[in-house]
Amino acid sequence: MAAADDGGPSVGTGEGDGGDGSRTVYLFDRREKESELGDRALQVTERSDFAAFRASVCQTLGISPEEKFVITTTSRKEITCDNFDETVKDGVTLYLLQSVSQLLLTATKERIDFLPHYDTLVKSGMYEYYASEGQNPLPFALAELIDNSLSATSRNTGVRRIQIKLHFDETQGKPAVAVIDNGRGMTSKQLNNWAVYRLSKFTRQGDFESDHSGYVRPLPVPRSLNSDISYFGVGGKQAVFFVGQSARMISKPADSQDVHELVLSKEDFEKKEKNKEAIYSGYIRNRKPSDSVHITNDDERFLHHLISEEKEKDSFTAVVITGVQPEHIQYLKNYFLLWTRQLTHIYHYYIHGPKGNEKRASKEVGPFNNIDIEISMFEKGKTPKIINLREIQDDMQTLYINTAADSFEFKAHVEGDGVVEGIIRYHPFLYDRETYPDDPCFPSKLKDEDDDDDCFILEKAARGKRPIFECFWNGRLIPYTSVEDFDWCTPPKKRGLAPIECYNRISGALFTNDKFQVSTNKLTFMDLELKLKDKNTLFTRILNGQEQRMKIDREFALWLKDCHEKYDKQIKFTLFKGIITRPDLPSKKQGPWATYSAIEWDGKIYKAGQLVKTIKTLPLFYGSIVKFFLYGDHDGEVYATGGEVQIAMEPQALYDEIKTVPIAKLDRTVAEKAVKKYVEDEMARLPDRLSVTWPEGDELLPNEIRPAGTPIGALRIEILNKKGEAMQKLPGTSHGGSKKLLVELKVILHSPNGNKEIISHISQHGGKWPYWFKKMENIQKLGNYTLKLQVVLNESNADTYAGRPLPSKAIKFSVKEGKPEKFSFDLSDPPYRVGVPFNIPLEFQDEFGHTSQLSTDIQPVFEASGLSLHYEEITNGPNCVIRGVTAKGPVNSCQGKNFTLKVIFPGLKEDYHSQKIRLLPGPPHRLKVKPDSEILVIENGTAFPFQVEVLDESDNITAQPKLIVHCKFSGAPNLPLYVVDCSSSGTSILSGPAIQVQNIKKDQTLKAKIEIPSCKDVAPVEKTIKLLPSSHVARLQIFSVEGQKAIQIKHQDEVNWIAGDTMHNLIFQMYDEGEREIHITSALAEKIKVNWTPEINKEHLLQGLLPDVQVPTSVKDMRYCQVSFQDDHVSLESSFTVRPLPDEPKHLKCELKGGKTVQMGQELQGEIVIIVTDQYGNQIQAFSPSSLSSLGIAGIGLDSSHLKTTFQENTQSISVRGIKFIPGPPGNKDLCFTWREFSDFIRVQLISGPPAKLLLVDWPELKESIPVINGRELQNPLIVQLCDQWDNPALVPQVKISLIKANNLKLTPSNQQHKTDERGRANLGVFSVYAPRGEHIMQVKAIYNKNTIEGPIIKLMILPDPEKPVRLNVKYDKDASFLAGGIFTDFMITVISEDDSIIKNINPARISMKMWKLSNSGNRPPANAEIFSCNKIKDNDKEDGCFYFRDKAIPNKVGTYCIQFGFMMDKANILNSEQIIVDVLPNQPVKLVPEIQPATPAVSNVRSVASRTLVKDLYLRITDDYNNHTGIDLVGTVMATIKGSNEEDDTPLFIGKVRTLEFPFVKGSAEITSLVLAENSPGRDSTEYFIVFEPRLPGLSRILESYILPFMFYNDVKKQQQMAALTKEKDQLSKSIIMYRSLFDASKQLLDEMKCQVEEAKLKEAQLRNELKTHNIDIPTTQQMPHIEALLKNKMSEQEELKKKPRRSCTLPNYTKGSGDVLGKIAHLAQIEDDRAAMVISWHLASDMDCVVTLTTDAARRIYDETQGRQQVLPLDSIYKKTLPDWKRPLPHYRNGKLYFKPIGDPVFARDLLTFPDNVEHCETVFGMLLGDTIILDNLDAANHYRKEVVKITYCPTLLTRDGDRIRSNGKFGGLQNKAPPMDKLRGMVFGAPVPKQCLILGEQIDLLQQYRTAVCRLSSVNKDLNGQLEYLHTPDMKKKKQELDEQEKNLKLIEQKLGMTPTRKCNDSLRHPMTDCPVPPKRMRREVTRQNRIITKTDV
Repeated sequence: MAAADDGGPSVGTGEGDGGDGSRTVYLFDRREKESELGDRALQVTERSDFAAFRASVCQTLGISPEEKFVITTTSRKEITCDNFDETVKDGVTLYLLQSVSQLLLTATKERIDFLPHYDTLVKSGMYEYYASEGQNPLPFALAELIDNSLSATSRNTGVRRIQIKLHFDETQGKPAVAVIDNGRGMTSKQLNNWAVYRLSKFTRQGDFESDHSGYVRPLPVPRSLNSDISYFGVGGKQAVFFVGQSARMISKPADSQDVHELVLSKEDFEKKEKNKEAIYSGYIRNRKPSDSVHITNDDERFLHHLISEEKEKDSFTAVVITGVQPEHIQYLKNYFLLWTRQLTHIYHYYIHGPKGNEKRASKEVGPFNNIDIEISMFEKGKTPKIINLREIQDDMQTLYINTAADSFEFKAHVEGDGVVEGIIRYHPFLYDRETYPDDPCFPSKLKDEDDDDDCFILEKAARGKRPIFECFWNGRLIPYTSVEDFDWCTPPKKRGLAPIECYNRISGALFTNDKFQVSTNKLTFMDLELKLKDKNTLFTRILNGQEQRMKIDREFALWLKDCHEKYDKQIKFTLFKGIITRPDLPSKKQGPWATYSAIEWDGKIYKAGQLVKTIKTLPLFYGSIVKFFLYGDHDGEVYATGGEVQIAMEPQALYDEIKTVPIAKLDRTVAEKAVKKYVEDEMARLPDRLSVTWPEGDELLPNEIRPAGTPIGALRIEILNKKGEAMQKLPGTSHGGSKKLLVELKVILHSPNGNKEIISHISQHGGKWPYWFKKMENIQKLGNYTLKLQVVLNESNADTYAGRPLPSKAIKFSVKEGKPEKFSFDLSDPPYRVGVPFNIPLEFQDEFGHTSQLSTDIQPVFEASGLSLHYEEITNGPNCVIRGVTAKGPVNSCQGKNFTLKVIFPGLKEDYHSQKIRLLPGPPHRLKVKPDSEILVIENGTAFPFQVEVLDESDNITAQPKLIVHCKFSGAPNLPLYVVDCSSSGTSILSGPAIQVQNIKKDQTLKAKIEIPSCKDVAPVEKTIKLLPSSHVARLQIFSVEGQKAIQIKHQDEVNWIAGDTMHNLIFQMYDEGEREIHITSALAEKIKVNWTPEINKEHLLQGLLPDVQVPTSVKDMRYCQVSFQDDHVSLESSFTVRPLPDEPKHLKCELKGGKTVQMGQELQGEIVIIVTDQYGNQIQAFSPSSLSSLGIAGIGLDSSHLKTTFQENTQSISVRGIKFIPGPPGNKDLCFTWREFSDFIRVQLISGPPAKLLLVDWPELKESIPVINGRELQNPLIVQLCDQWDNPALVPQVKISLIKANNLKLTPSNQQHKTDERGRANLGVFSVYAPRGEHIMQVKAIYNKNTIEGPIIKLMILPDPEKPVRLNVKYDKDASFLAGGIFTDFMITVISEDDSIIKNINPARISMKMWKLSNSGNRPPANAEIFSCNKIKDNDKEDGCFYFRDKAIPNKVGTYCIQFGFMMDKANILNSEQIIVDVLPNQPVKLVPEIQPATPAVSNVRSVASRTLVKDLYLRITDDYNNHTGIDLVGTVMATIKGSNEEDDTPLFIGKVRTLEFPFVKGSAEITSLVLAENSPGRDSTEYFIVFEPRLPGLSRILESYILPFMFYNDVKKQQQMAALTKEKDQLSKSIIMYRSLFDASKQLLDEMKCQVEEAKLKEAQLRNELKTHNIDIPTTQQMPHIEALLKNKMSEQEELKKKPRRSCTLPNYTKGSGDVLGKIAHLAQIEDDRAAMVISWHLASDMDCVVTLTTDAARRIYDETQGRQQVLPLDSIYKKTLPDWKRPLPHYRNGKLYFKPIGDPVFARDLLTFPDNVEHCETVFGMLLGDTIILDNLDAANHYRKEVVKITYCPTLLTRDGDRIRSNGKFGGLQNKAPPMDKLRGMVFGAPVPKQCLILGEQIDLLQQYRTAVCRLSSVNKDLNGQLEYLHTPDMKKKKQELDEQEKNLKLIEQKLGMTPTRKCNDSLRHPMTDCPVPPKRMRREVTRQNRIITKTDV
């Protein structure tokens, strides 16, 4: 704080509270500079006087009593004997000085307290803190500080200077805002008062010393500019802490030598709160001026300069704010001009005086404009920004004042002393715009309408939607309050004196004094508009400073009319033509449009046809007026602010165009003659013709025929107008601009396909010639041409202008071909062959490729490499051809050869042309055959090949189609014909089949003739052939060698051999044609194949041996063997068949014929056949009838008594029947058969016998009852198995199974018949059981073959369901009495389950309370029963499961009520409590009222008793606040007294001339039979008097409200009778009005409640929408419900899919939770995500997995007893919890938070891998005890490494590995007992896997979506209700009732005026005052009022 560097105060003697009556003061000795810095505490006794005090001071400080010094307060007020008691208070700080005016040589600290005033609590909820209303509130916060400065400088005689300095230069410290004024300053006490929150100048009295003591309001001044705008004690503190975090107040009063300094900071408050110190206390530093030694913080360096300026100032106050919010700094920097302008607006009239900133006013400083508010901003590296608010010229008030043409001043007087000065200013319409100013910072117009030449203008109101009046309080703007209008200045419904738009051209300001309440932050008025619009408010006009009492509405209308006529410059539309629509405009603006032929504007008349010019259009338009448009449905002459004019552009010969522009864009200054002259000049200067010359020759003549390529010379062109003047551009006008002219040249070729533009150039105006085109030499195509010259416009290339063609010129000419310069030929008719003539066509062309003719006799010359060429002739003319060309020479192949043929014509420019040709061989000419010798030798059986070639005349091999060569043999029969086709190649090998001559024994000669049959011109060739005998294989033979004998096996022979044996020694031999044996070579051996083996030994074949043959093992199989030889000459084969014969007996073979199953107790249905086979299974006939005796049969369980054996002769087998087994377990049975040394086995299946029993599968022990909770499912499904009489399962399907049970035992699903499946089983499913508590039985039965098979009896022990609610328990104070309108006692509700325990974890929203009044219709709650929700749980409430209904309102009406509590179990079922009947008793007696309200009496003092009777048969009774009859037991009297409204008047007297009568009050009522006035009683005629019935009840301590009955007193009987009728009518109207007001009140309150509900529903919907966005779920604004439903469906299906995915689960049956004290088995309490960790932890805890955990030992004992001690149990209340591990403890390798060593294997506490679905705290206890600090790692190596390191520093717990190993805490590992088995070996005793995280996320999203769906439905519902209520309030019926109420109130007022009565107070002021001024009632009160008023709303009034 301020004096922190001086240390705390020193402790003097007697420090403390001082005891009773004593005071502690703090002394600073500042007489000398060397005085001690601290203070001394001094005790002052209650009876001390100044002398004793001075002596005590001298003693404490060691001062001589004779020494001269003064003791002063910090405000330099000297302590004397006279002021000692009132000045020296407890805790005051005093100075010891040499004199009162001595400077402080060193600074001091003054203790202060600034506890907030009590108004902090009273008014803290009234206003929002700086409600922004869409603006940044920072300027308004600064204005609060300026307000303080204005108040402080209000007494200055000279300039009042206020400075705001923004220190944003980082080199001078952190950002700060300083507000400095030259006002009167503050004393230390006043500075203390400033620190007290809400200590306004009106409450600164008593203990608060103030300069405002006895506050006196300032005298009235113009515009209330009294500077009295700071006295709430709130704004300064609010502003300071809104801007920043800390405030330093520095102040020096004018008459003081000291500067007082106080620091308040948020940081200091928080530090004091943390240290439990007094928060609202501190120190004021008192120091000399310019002393800144205490500023030591670099963040506040700028303060040194600020403090140094103090010595120049007589008095001042500085507020220095530090810790400025960053967003405020950015705003102050970036929007400097904006917020300074806003401050100028707020203090406009303080800166510029009462008349404001008028341009014409003098700027001399006067009493009202001597305020300088200067703002400066200092930034690093920038020039300071300094601005005086007086220099700002664009604040809104300045703009309003300087754009106004006239003003209307008025004054309003409201009830009390409230005075409002007002001014209305008129902003006229000037020609084309409204002058009403727009806010420069917030412009309402988006663009300047002048920028749009064709814009569509609909005149908007000048002021728009802005209100008329801004409001000033004591001359200062209140920014958030404005007044829309008053009744007298609103636009009239019918046309008034001035047009309606004039009402939108006014602005205004209201100036109030401080009689009107404003909010503490001066942002809004509290009641201004209400008071101004009150009917009693008087408005007067101010003229020349004097108030004029005249009708304000008439005066304003006349003034407005005068302003309109005098200042508005509008347009008068005349000569109306009609209404049209304009389809060229957008659809919304097309009509209606009124059309006129003339307007009158600014004194000028504009008519149709008149020439005009425009302004502000681009370009400017010249033209004649067509007509005028005015938007709207007008008829006749009318005034308007604007419209549109249609202009026909002139001259029309040039511009065929109509333009429509705003009338405002007509040039009102131009003369019509000037426009006419412009049009004439424009016509004369247009272009007319072209001048063409050829400066360089080569002129093109019209229709000239030119050879191709002849050039056209350069062209020079000029454009001439009609005067012959050359021109280069159009005449320069505002219409056409200066459009340049160009000349376009085009050369167009006219072809049969149309015209084609071949040359196109555009020439601009050049320097040498006006327009120039270069020589054209590229016109080469033949045909007709046109050269066209055309003048075009520069921008558009248009050849017309204003509908007229621009000048042009065309020259036609033709182009023909030239002389031949080159030639070409195309040989396109191949092929070309040697010696075959062909033609060459020629084409001659000129130099451009045009076809030409050969005119001279030129002979061609041929050239081709290697060929000789000749031709016959050449033809001249158009088709030139060289005929009969032949070529000869070698071409090398049938495909020919490419040659380049070159033809030369000497004399041409291009004299030769060459082309590649392919030359093919010529036609066949001769045949060439190889070999060349005449005699050829070949061997019989072979073919001979000939090489033949076909040659042309140049000996080229040639080919052609059908070129087939034949060779014919002769000299022997059946010789072949050789044929070969040489069509493709011209050469080939001529060959064919072998030449085979039978039985040849010696050489033989043959002839061969070779020829081409198709070419008779080619000579044949003949050859002689010599044929030799063949030496190839001709015959093959096979032998079988047995010993020395070889037996031949002929082809197709059959060989018998023993089955399974091998045939050895097979040989073969081969012979040629001459029967000579052929020696087998390797080549021959490779060609020998056999079919019985793929692999042949080649060596054996060379020796003539064949492979061995394997004989088949079965006699039924035959083997086909084949030997083959094949070469190119012959194919030989020899084959034989091997037949197997049976071998010796080897085996006994048994075969089962028939079914292989045998039913228990029955014989096998089929037979067993036995035979004898060899080793390969071939049957041997070894049996005979005698063999039966030696056959042996044996088998386990075989019953041999029924065996029957028989010999079957036809099959040589033995048959065995009668196989039967002794009953035993079913399964496979083996039978053993033996005969001699042979044996065999047969396996049959023994199945169970017929069904005889029913057994249960996987069912607990039947001897004990099965515990099951009522309404829950059985743990196991009921599965029934059919069994035979030996308990073997009978696999019989389709057997009916039924369940027999008692009627009170209900099973779901309901008992249905089931049938067994193929296994004989029937699954009846899992039943949910519903039955009374106790033991129940049920039995399963089956029906098989019409016989009943009874099953076992199942015993069920039904236990109550601890989670099923069965009743509600209600606890409350039954002795409490319930008084009407009071509060019910607290109700505590618990939901009780079947086992009488309290159900917890219930959503409080499901508990509700209903209350209704009992009626004769029964005790059922009616539909309109009132419903309450339970209250929130308090800290001191009981345990979970209790719900409280507190502070519920008791009904206002006495009667018997029923209360019932309900618990919503689901959407359809509600569990109700017993009904509680309560009697609501009357509340405390309050008032005396009549049973029936009597009519208002009207009496006179005549003789007639009837005319004098006041009341008759009046019964008075006592009621409470709610009109309930009470006080039955009270006894006393009722005094009736007549009183008048004026105490001095003579009041009428009762009979007996008495003023008071007494009536007895007994049994709660008083009967007044008659009350009559005395005859000739005194009293004033036509006066209202009152009968006061005052109850006097001695037994009642409180005073009751009397009943007052008004009556009218008359002296005249007739008048009395008339008035009696009026009084009766008045009473009826009063009743009716009360009913109507009740209806409207109820409707209003119901509407408010509905709006609150809508806001709450919107808030809930927005909160849920934002929560959904955090889950990346966006809900569209449209089609919400379908989108939500689709999302929910998708999310639910996705969640269901995740849930269905298989995951690890614990299959160990859980223990049935009979009560809430049972948690379940340990295996079910936790879940583990990781499979490997789950496996090893489950194994580690295997012995505990089956243990049931209970909360109490009693519950554990109960389970122990129920299971006869077989079930493990663990009660939690028996665990010593201090030894349990700390779950937050770090792993042991961390020491003091640091890593001791780096572990491997990812160690983690095993307990941290567990997740608990429920009962987390209890589960942590259980597993903390079981697992302790067990750690899990990856593998055994990691675990050993970990243990080895840990034991160096601490104890190591048990270690588990994810591989399944365990190291015990003693270090032992290894062995089976320390190795976990695989997961499947744990038999389901494994922890389950938790639900996937995605599933939980989906669950959260689904829950949010469901909540959001409910919120959307709720919002839709309440919106619908609200709209329905709004529609109801606007129904004709309600409007009619409102009208009736108004009429009845008027009538009542008239009647009361006639009666002379005091007007009846309105029953409900809320109909007159808007609800916005009332604080919103709390929700409970709103709902209560709404509940009561809904009944009223529905009542038919």
